[in-house]
Amino acid sequence: MIRRLLVVVICCLFLRGAPVLATCGSANCFLVTGTQEGVGGSGILTIDLSYRYIQQSRRLEGTRHVDEVLTPKIDFENQVIELDHHREISTQNTLMQVDLAYGLTPRLTLAGSLPIINQRDHEHWDDVGTIDEHFTRTDGTSGFGDVRLGARYALVVKTKNLLVGGLGIKVPTGAYRLLDSEGAINEPTIQPGTGSTDYIASLHYAHQIAPMRTEFFLAGAYRMNRRNDLEYQLGDEALLSAGYSQKTGDRLTWSIQLNARRTGRDRYLSLDVPSTGATFVDLTPGLRLVDATGAMSLYGFVQVPVRQDVNEVQLAPGLAILVGISRAF
Repeated sequence: MIRRLLVVVICCLFLRGAPVLATCGSANCFLVTGTQEGVGGSGILTIDLSYRYIQQSRRLEGTRHVDEVLTPKIDFENQVIELDHHREISTQNTLMQVDLAYGLTPRLTLAGSLPIINQRDHEHWDDVGTIDEHFTRTDGTSGFGDVRLGARYALVVKTKNLLVGGLGIKVPTGAYRLLDSEGAINEPTIQPGTGSTDYIASLHYAHQIAPMRTEFFLAGAYRMNRRNDLEYQLGDEALLSAGYSQKTGDRLTWSIQLNARRTGRDRYLSLDVPSTGATFVDLTPGLRLVDATGAMSLYGFVQVPVRQDVNEVQLAPGLAILVGISRAF
């Protein structure tokens, strides 16, 4: 375990955490918001509330569009993978999250993420190829997700440069055994939680350019996912973001960033799960508006897919929207 965690940290030195994307699972923004990566002043509590909307309806085989996406079902009751069980149509993800950060010292910040709403409205054709084949939009899920806890430490603090390292853990607080319309355990990638305890390591570097109104940043993370008691394991996830921000006036900042994510293949009973694992690259413009005191800010981002490459056939997200409000106390 210690050896694998060290590997994670080393990977992050060259490469932030979010739910893994699978064919009918929860896509999530994996961008730099500017409120969840740095360190706060000693004794300062920052509360961030964000809302995310992602529509997954792009049918892909590898990088090309296809007319049909047939994916497997994990039959937990009989412990088998049923290939080509359902035909995917779309998954609408509506997510709301509270992020908390408290400056314990000038360099050390404790952080927590509470996914208070994880709603996935899912449409597919079930039992494809059998006499029981039928369309359903009732197999989505909703609930509280998995909590993430961690700490961020300012490794380098200079006039123009900041390097922050983070370590975190995701604990299985969300439901992961919710049932579908037929009374069976629903697909693992569409559940609010994963049922596993996972480990996250991250780095965030920012460089300001005189007169301190322009900033370049580079951020990366690796999440090592563990197996749950249903013997299902989501693929590990590597994230990399690079961007540029420019302050316009005293209160408005615009930014542009490129976000890349690679998810490994899921495993069930030590077997690879088809139609899981992918590589995504998004271009993300954003705006941030701060109040006169600088303690509160509003922000918004739009993620535009640039490249999407999936294993086998999967649904991939289109445009994703994130808006939020942050307040320091």
